[in-house]
Amino acid sequence: MNKIVLAALAAGLTVSSCTGQKKASGTLQPNTLSAKEKAAGWQLLFDGKTLNGWHIYGKQNAEGSWKAADGSLQFDPKAKASGVSGGDLVSNDAYENFELEVEWKASPGVNSGIIFLVQDDKAKYPATYLTGPEMQVLDNIEAEDNKNTKHLAGALYDLIDAKSTSKPKPVGEWNLATIRLKDGNLELKLNGVTTARAKIGSPEWDQLVAGSKFSKWKDFAKFKSGHIALQDHGHDIWFRDIKIRKL
Repeated sequence: MNKIVLAALAAGLTVSSCTGQKKASGTLQPNTLSAKEKAAGWQLLFDGKTLNGWHIYGKQNAEGSWKAADGSLQFDPKAKASGVSGGDLVSNDAYENFELEVEWKASPGVNSGIIFLVQDDKAKYPATYLTGPEMQVLDNIEAEDNKNTKHLAGALYDLIDAKSTSKPKPVGEWNLATIRLKDGNLELKLNGVTTARAKIGSPEWDQLVAGSKFSKWKDFAKFKSGHIALQDHGHDIWFRDIKIRKL
């Protein structure tokens, strides 16, 4: 009888251990798609091993301070400090109506972001954020930008207050960011909690922009289609399990 109980306990512990290895979005292996996800139209934007499908903003390739290592896309500020070129990492493809999921892991004091609807024209737009709205990536505890509640993790950066909805996991743990955009209707979620809803181009949206730092940027969020960008803000940051589906 004791052996049976021990075997059952062992089995239970094994199941618990496997469950504990689940990634933030709920499947066992990062950078993979289940049969159900494939059937729903999801596509991986990161293969877990290379920078294929990405380039540095304003360049033709991804060579620089970004690297693929340990199953994640990583920005290395030490490499940038040593003279290796930095810059935001931009998807080769552009998207219009889509749902995007990205897992991110912060270092202490990190500030970064996931920018979308980016126009890939550095000659005309020196920075990705001049055209693309941003979902904030932040260490809410130690980051210098944590005083502004429109700049907290998961916020629609500088546009919508996230004081009551920003609930990132502790530094070193993976967070799940979701961006859903359909015919201008935008919804952001951080770890399953909605942090922002807005209708891009509506009178309410125009009011949000008018009250933000973007008010004088004539082409901010003016395009229906654009690229995804991962922000180089000079801090250690990790992204993985980046996937998208067209809506």
